[in-house]
Amino acid sequence: MFLALKEIKHEKLRYGLVIAMIVLISYLIFILTSLAQGLSSQNTSAIDSWQINQVVLNKDANVSLRQSFLTTQQVNSLKQGKDDALIGQAAVVVKHHNNSNVSATFIGIQPNQFIYKDMRLIKGHKVNQPNQIVVDSSMMNDGYRLGQWVQLNSLTQKYQIVGFVKDAKINISPIVYGNLSDWHNISNLNNNLAASGLVSRDRHYQVNNSDLKAYAVNTFIKNLPGYTAQNTTFEFMIGFLMVISLIVIAIFLYIITNQKLPNYAVLRAQGIPAKTLVINTISQSMILVVSGIGIGALFTWLTSLVIPAAVPMTFNLPVLTAVACGLMIMSVLGAILPVRAILKIDPIKVIG
Repeated sequence: MFLALKEIKHEKLRYGLVIAMIVLISYLIFILTSLAQGLSSQNTSAIDSWQINQVVLNKDANVSLRQSFLTTQQVNSLKQGKDDALIGQAAVVVKHHNNSNVSATFIGIQPNQFIYKDMRLIKGHKVNQPNQIVVDSSMMNDGYRLGQWVQLNSLTQKYQIVGFVKDAKINISPIVYGNLSDWHNISNLNNNLAASGLVSRDRHYQVNNSDLKAYAVNTFIKNLPGYTAQNTTFEFMIGFLMVISLIVIAIFLYIITNQKLPNYAVLRAQGIPAKTLVINTISQSMILVVSGIGIGALFTWLTSLVIPAAVPMTFNLPVLTAVACGLMIMSVLGAILPVRAILKIDPIKVIG
């Protein structure tokens, strides 16, 4: 470790450039990871807040709540206890003459079921009368306020915002909570349709109707439009950046090691064991990577302070720590290539 620090101190520019490269790679990986976490959270934040384990849909709905419709007869055949809740989903555009239009998802719920009871508001109160709605807090950034009467789609009936709830999104779309009966009117459905589906906290919820099917919540989430493709894309990007960091670190260390082979040959001729030189190379790699990751993490923290609220980024410390550990593992693997060169040093041939 002492020898590694002395070399870094002596060749400040050379090793400074290596650290700068690692800073850029780690910062990019941290930002991409935070963006992936943020987008993933905005896809499922409402579902996560419900803490459900099963989703019951029409079996022909292709695991899509938006495409599922349950008839009154089907709903009556379902068990509806304290851990079960009927919901209706519809796409809406929220309009107000003073604000910009917002594409949202209307979720119709019933006051006697757990989604309504467990709803935690940051402003206002829950829906307690017809034509009232509770909306995601992100809509405050678009100028929406308590007490405003807004229009949903092109309906003549207006709805009053009576509350704001935090992190109520599904498929990156802010949620508008209202009565299940209002969902029926907004969707312009016939009277025989009662809900889009049923969500349950019961892991073993049983469906006795052949036209319906219960799905695990993870299966339901994976089938959200674009969710799996989006996450897979970010995972590949982060994975490729990890591989790139491995290659770059290996190349830099290999070049630096080759330039120092005469020095290493002299040390070997003086009786310094190869093990010491190998430990020095690996220590050097770890010092460079830890320094680069530390500075990259500092830049990421500074970014989190100034990033606009509209940017969907989540700075999850455990996840970012795991990414940092992955980069350090890559640095150790990258040091293997120059280590081989050190082990093959023949002092007589190098010194000549």
